[in-house]
Amino acid sequence: MEEKDYIDDIILKNIEKLNDNEPMEGHFARFEAKLNAQNRKKKRISFNAAWKVAAAVIFVLLAGNQVYIYFSPNGQGIISQKNTTSTISLASVSNEYREVEFYYTSSINTGLEQWNKLNEAGLITEDEQAMMNEELTEFDKLYKSLQEDLQANPNDDRVINAMLEYYRAKLSVINIIVDKLEEVQQRKEIDSADLTDI
Repeated sequence: MEEKDYIDDIILKNIEKLNDNEPMEGHFARFEAKLNAQNRKKKRISFNAAWKVAAAVIFVLLAGNQVYIYFSPNGQGIISQKNTTSTISLASVSNEYREVEFYYTSSINTGLEQWNKLNEAGLITEDEQAMMNEELTEFDKLYKSLQEDLQANPNDDRVINAMLEYYRAKLSVINIIVDKLEEVQQRKEIDSADLTDI
C-alpha cells in the first residue's frame, strides 16, 4: 500500500470526527488579538530609524546635487561662487512654481511649528534638538547651493527639479520626525490615562 493511499484511508475512516471538531470558544478572538499585536509591532518605527531615514534622504540629495554639478553644462564641475544681491527662487521662474514653492514653504513652516510645540512640551531632548538644528543647517546650505544653480540656469529643468526635490525631502524629513514624536506623546497620554484609571 502506498503512503498516499494509507493517509487517504485514515482520513476517510475518520471524516466524521474531523468534521465535528470545532475550535475552542474564543479561538477566533484570541487569533485576531495575536494578529493585531503583530501588526502593531510591524508599524512601530523607532525615533532612531526616523533619523536614519532623514540622514539617508539628505545624503541622496547631496550626492545628486554633486552629480549634477559635475555634469553641469558649463563644464567646470563646480558651481561658481558669485555674490548675488538678489535671491532667486522658484517663484521667479513661473507662477505655477510660485504656488508649488508657497505650498512647500508653508507646510515646512507648519512642521517646524509643531516641532517647537513638542519641544516646549518637553518631548525633545537637547541632543535631538541639536541633531535637528544640524539637519536644518544642512538643508539651508543645500538650498543656497540650489539657488546659485538656479541663478546661473533659471530655465534648466534639472535645477528646477532639484529645487522641488529639496522641498519634498525637507518636508518629508520634518513630517516623519514630528509624526513619530506626536505618536510618542499620544502613547504617554494613553499610558498616564490608564494609570489614573487604576
